[in-house]
Amino acid sequence: MKKLITLLLCLVALTNTSCWAQNTKSEKTTLPSSKTKLSEAEWKAKLSPEQYYILREKGTEAPFTGEFVFTKEKGTYHCAGCGEALFTDDMKFDSDCGWPSFDKEIAGGKIIQTEDNSYGMRRTEITCAKCGGHLGHIFDDGPTATGQRYCVNSGALSFEKSKEGGKEKPKMK
Repeated sequence: MKKLITLLLCLVALTNTSCWAQNTKSEKTTLPSSKTKLSEAEWKAKLSPEQYYILREKGTEAPFTGEFVFTKEKGTYHCAGCGEALFTDDMKFDSDCGWPSFDKEIAGGKIIQTEDNSYGMRRTEITCAKCGGHLGHIFDDGPTATGQRYCVNSGALSFEKSKEGGKEKPKMK
């Protein structure tokens, strides 16, 4: 029952986000000052249309369609906009919500949390601290010891597979 309610809430959020995106496509998004500063033209040239929509226009991909929803490989998830390492495979869990879910982030203040009261919902948006790219939202309904669920769009991420005998994983928050 909990999974069904979570899925329904995700579908409502997706519907609302799609409507918002259609109504605000011509508006310019103002992002906080960050280490990676590119013009909107440079972002459009660097990112795919889907990545641009998610990272720069705060869009959402359809549930269960993202590249990393079911990924189980060992490695590190990076921001697709600037390459900053955000999550590792051991932070990922299957939440059945339709988007990749993580129970914590890599330490070091790599993700900014901001209150998001859009669409009559009270949520916390997560963005990349380095480039300001929209990643998704964080919820306090995770099944692991942290109790958190970082619900992230696959289009906001890139993935680097672990190399056998490779580097040590970054510290967890």
